Amino acid sequence: MIENLNGTHETVNYKESSHMRLYENREIEDFPKHWHIPVEIIMPTVGVYYLDLEDRTITIEENEIAIIGSCVIHSLRAPVEYIGHRVIFQADLSLFQSIKELTAVSALISPVMIISPATAPNIYEKARDILMQINTYYKEASSLYEASIYLKILELYILIGQDYINYQENFVNSKIQKQQEYSDKFIFVCNYITEHCTEDLSLDEVARIAGFSKYHFSRLFKQFTNETFYKYLNKRRIEYAERLLANSEFSVTEVALQAGFPSLSAFIRMFKLFKQCTPTEFRNMHMQNLDIPPVSY
Repeated sequence: MIENLNGTHETVNYKESSHMRLYENREIEDFPKHWHIPVEIIMPTVGVYYLDLEDRTITIEENEIAIIGSCVIHSLRAPVEYIGHRVIFQADLSLFQSIKELTAVSALISPVMIISPATAPNIYEKARDILMQINTYYKEASSLYEASIYLKILELYILIGQDYINYQENFVNSKIQKQQEYSDKFIFVCNYITEHCTEDLSLDEVARIAGFSKYHFSRLFKQFTNETFYKYLNKRRIEYAERLLANSEFSVTEVALQAGFPSLSAFIRMFKLFKQCTPTEFRNMHMQNLDIPPVSY
């Protein structure tokens, strides 16, 4: 059962004097629709497990790894025919928010990433080894075990990011005549959007910087990122806004303007679309984790 559930918001009970929790679940037990700030990693070691999102159900097969992003609404179901066994790990990764490369990896993971021999053949074995090492460190709880676990999570995120970059470069190399030129150009474009996302960027302007027509750029950008230009731009703005909401005293209106949104209503609408909660609710979640009284502005 979920120990602390307020509506659909779960407050995770971390291990004493830490910001993480790991347990091995062997019960025929369902977890209702909920969300939480910590990232959650699940790996069934015996049997399967069912993950229900807003728009689909995912079967996590035995020894597959599911990484569920922060603030993602989900529910979990165990098969009724046998008990099974799965490792469930939750950790607060807010300390990663200041590293822009890790923020980009978090965007790749959300709402969920499945790492299996089929979906990620180049990194699956390494990722599984990392999770098993985290399990060992957590159980032994020796000196600096929490730092060792965070180091392993960092290693996992780097592994995911490098695999994504390699995939995109291979895609470009196989599909486009000017392989390296195109690859470098779109990596530059993605970095440019991340660094200038709070400005009034337009599709026409970025296409011009990349040296393409608007329509040609839109097609290639969607192939390279698997997202439209404006969805990618708004994701980066929401990520920037998250950092301001969690680590500053700016009002929600000030955060909206600093993150590049034309109005408060547009910011709230886009924030709810990506995070399934309002900016104020998101800020209060972080304050609750830090034992700070919630605010309503």
